[in-house]
Amino acid sequence: MAIKKRQKSLASGRPPVSRPKERMTSERSRTIIRTHHRLQKEHAAALKQGDANRAAELALAIDRNGGIKLYQAASKQGQARDRGGDSSKVLVEWLQKSQVLNARARGQKGSALGPLRCLEIGALSTSNEISNYPSILQMTRIDLNSQEAGIEKQDFMKRPLPTTIDEHFDIISLSLVLNYVPDAVGRGEMLKRLTKFFRARAESDEHHTTPISLLFFVLPLPCVENSRYLDESLLLGIMTNLGFVKRFAKNTPKLCYYLFEWTGLLTEAKSGKKKIRDAPGMNNFCIVVE
Repeated sequence: MAIKKRQKSLASGRPPVSRPKERMTSERSRTIIRTHHRLQKEHAAALKQGDANRAAELALAIDRNGGIKLYQAASKQGQARDRGGDSSKVLVEWLQKSQVLNARARGQKGSALGPLRCLEIGALSTSNEISNYPSILQMTRIDLNSQEAGIEKQDFMKRPLPTTIDEHFDIISLSLVLNYVPDAVGRGEMLKRLTKFFRARAESDEHHTTPISLLFFVLPLPCVENSRYLDESLLLGIMTNLGFVKRFAKNTPKLCYYLFEWTGLLTEAKSGKKKIRDAPGMNNFCIVVE
């Protein structure tokens, strides 16, 4: 039976189940997250190969593992203070260091400056660190499976493209989202689509006289440090081709954080899947830009 080669949306093939009420152990939450990612990648591969039976088996396995809701519950517990805290703390730190928050706060006194518009993709909470600046940052939060009021249930890949200045964003947060996309081409498509949501550099209005375009980008460290097909040099090259310039970066034992500024200077350069190193225990995480 003929089937589509790729999922058209991030939500495809992700059956939800009820969220558990008990607090998970850190070991259990890590196991749920790892298993979910592995099954999603295998499911995407089965679809690409046209193996409908295998794809159906893997969809059931994803269901048995808890689906998107249990995955989100595990991810949300990972943001608890005793397990590392929420990643938006780093974004706030960098916005303060680059004077974005302070300058905006000063500019609002006695002026017509409005808040900066921030889109948080894959939002898990409305009370994270970035939410503590309502007069400076106007938050729009979306997720495939909203867990609370204030987070819109939406697939970013299906979000309508902006048609007016006020539908664009000054800051976009993409924290631990790209690694959820199950195939390499889909990851490249997501990165390309991000650029369509930033305010054009030449745009200005009574509320935004000096537009900025910042992307907060977080990946699990092994995606960059332990992949056969991606390292930091290649990642930064891909981002440069898409018009991004690195402003800040840091690694922790588990995550890599970046703050990019979007310049609007895109190129037509492509990035395929090419093995750049190999060793036992490495993963196959890859980003393909077509």
